[in-house]
Amino acid sequence: MRKIDAEHIEAIGLGASVYGSGGGGDSELGKSIAMDMLRRHGSVPMIDIDSLLPDDLVVPVALVGAPTVAIEKFASMQQFVGALAAVEKTLGRKASVLMCTEADGLNSTLAFAVASQVGLPLLDGDLIGRAFPELQMALCDDRGNTVVMDTVAHQHSERFLRSLLGDMGGSAGAVLCPMTGVQAKLVANPGSLTKLREAGDTILAARQDKRDPVTALVQFLGARRLFEGKVIDVHRATTGGQNHGTTTLVGFHSEGHRRCHVRFRNEFLIAEVDGAVVATTPDLMAMLDVDTGEPITAERVRDGLRVTLIGFPCHPKWSTTAGIELAGP
Repeated sequence: MRKIDAEHIEAIGLGASVYGSGGGGDSELGKSIAMDMLRRHGSVPMIDIDSLLPDDLVVPVALVGAPTVAIEKFASMQQFVGALAAVEKTLGRKASVLMCTEADGLNSTLAFAVASQVGLPLLDGDLIGRAFPELQMALCDDRGNTVVMDTVAHQHSERFLRSLLGDMGGSAGAVLCPMTGVQAKLVANPGSLTKLREAGDTILAARQDKRDPVTALVQFLGARRLFEGKVIDVHRATTGGQNHGTTTLVGFHSEGHRRCHVRFRNEFLIAEVDGAVVATTPDLMAMLDVDTGEPITAERVRDGLRVTLIGFPCHPKWSTTAGIELAGP
């Protein structure tokens, strides 16, 4: 068990934005909320998956909805507290451990905020190993309205969720797929929050040492540089509770004739260079500021930014037959 304090959140949020593959919400918002909660309510014990007891009730938490909504409508901790209480009432027992649903800029850090607020440990692991635009739950909006879904298939949960989000103001606090300690050991990606912190520390250390943070991160991740250039066009729309759009990059200097199109639905899903696909889900992509290595999310990308687009491997489970059937390309 390790204690996570407010001072650790900077690196975790930075790494989470890398693994979020352009999605999962704004890391600056998540970091500020988490730091505030940790300073108010104290540090969060982060536990290894091997320390889970068989009958522990492990509850993943997440903010659901379009990331652009979260920028203007700040998440309230009471949304998560209300959703957690609704699940505990339905199951007739208290949660033992919280878990991140996905590794991304907002939800990874918000999980620390919720854990600090309710006084529960957080598992060093998540369910996805990146961000994805769909859920496959209990919801609580900012007015305290709660909805508990008990569906025959995850696809139904996803469809019902999108219908509800409009009436809930575009976003809601959610707890998903409560599970036992035994089940969590089967499905969680162990050590994923530590990986987020290490990725963030890699960027911060390179900046401190006056080294190129993009190169340092590429080496740490075993990543590949897909394109380097300037953002010249962004088309986006928020429909069905999700951000949809395309970002266009043009190469620098002698590479000015080259074009890269990055298509996203909350997350970066496919990259094409001069008409050829160079990366696609379920592998990950990160758009980094060429000078600082700062990850740029889909809702923050804008004309004029100078970026390096990198690609790196997803968790091995997404490359299995079942993973491809569920998540893409």
